[in-house]
Amino acid sequence: MKTDIIPKSYESWRHCITVTCQQELNLPYIEMRIKALNSPSDYMTQRFVKLYGEQQRVMTLGWFEKAKNAL
Repeated sequence: MKTDIIPKSYESWRHCITVTCQQELNLPYIEMRIKALNSPSDYMTQRFVKLYGEQQRVMTLGWFEKAKNAL
């Protein structure tokens, strides 16, 4: 599977997280990321938005929600 550097779909994002980064999408991790991505004062969220933009933050948040609902 060819993956984009910045994921543009749920499938490429999931591949990036689980294969490239070897991060398990378990409930504690997903909830931690959802909380952070919903917090404008979170330093890493601020960096994320600065690097990738607000639209990418919103898409990524949606992908974490989708992954949570799939558990």
